[in-house]
Amino acid sequence: MSTLIEKLPPIGQLGPFIALLIACVFFAFTTDRFFSAENLSLILQQVMVVGVIAIGQTLIILTAGIDLSCGMVMALGSIVMTKFAADLGMPAPLAILCGIGVTALFGLLNGLLVTRIRLPPFIVTLGTFNIAFAITQLYSNAQTITDVPPSMTWLGNTFPLGGASMGYGTVLMIVLYLGMWFWLRETSAGRHVYAVGNNPEATRLVGIPTERVMLGVYVLAGVFYGVASLLSVARTGVGDPNAGQTEALDAITAVVLGGTSLFGGRGVILGSLAGAVVVGVLRNGLTLMGVSSVYQVLVTGILVILAVTVDQMSRKGAR
Repeated sequence: MSTLIEKLPPIGQLGPFIALLIACVFFAFTTDRFFSAENLSLILQQVMVVGVIAIGQTLIILTAGIDLSCGMVMALGSIVMTKFAADLGMPAPLAILCGIGVTALFGLLNGLLVTRIRLPPFIVTLGTFNIAFAITQLYSNAQTITDVPPSMTWLGNTFPLGGASMGYGTVLMIVLYLGMWFWLRETSAGRHVYAVGNNPEATRLVGIPTERVMLGVYVLAGVFYGVASLLSVARTGVGDPNAGQTEALDAITAVVLGGTSLFGGRGVILGSLAGAVVVGVLRNGLTLMGVSSVYQVLVTGILVILAVTVDQMSRKGAR
């Protein structure tokens, strides 16, 4: 029993899950449709793209970085894989790998600029955001790719589960979160990510290659953006060059609400999933209540500021 208690997260890390519970209870009393199985399944399907992007964003924020390019890199990946399949006639699995390869290359570019040239992650990823946007528009001719093979949209299909329709993409998102939670918690490579975020100089002095860890984090984040590209195509059925323009902020919001510190070295990956679902629940619940989307953005912004404020106060209290 004592071992189980020791493995439980600190109470501060339970914040996003408590917020999720409160939001669900609130909307359950304000609208009859919120707690239907179909609606809850819909929420998970709506957040799966941002949820997977948030995995990569969490890894980068754990190293005290940030990635503003993630949404546009995801959009570029979706255009590459759909055009390769639709225009070049490439088999869907190979086209998907090409799309993920492109997003991983952008992750490598970000990582090299941050670790080798030592540019600030904010500036680097702001620049690659614009580069990815331009390449996406030029390569697609600003046209939506519609002739997508069915095998590329399979993850958008659903199967019956408890009276609801669960999406295969939702299952993939949950599996990825569980896998990354295990990797970060139970492996030395995962613990190195936390160490670099806590104190990179002390981590270097004990023999951990900090630059290699950070470079690997950015590349791995790029791979997750590629998976999110596939989920975006599966959900919409098209390759949309105008996608990804708000996903970066949504992913950062999910990570911050999930309790990961913007100063690095502290956070739980499952909290980012909870944060993404919190945002999805708020938007869905307010929509069911007939509240304007402007107020949904307002509430989300207030929550982000509160989350960062709590993080800052906890850091000061720990000193």
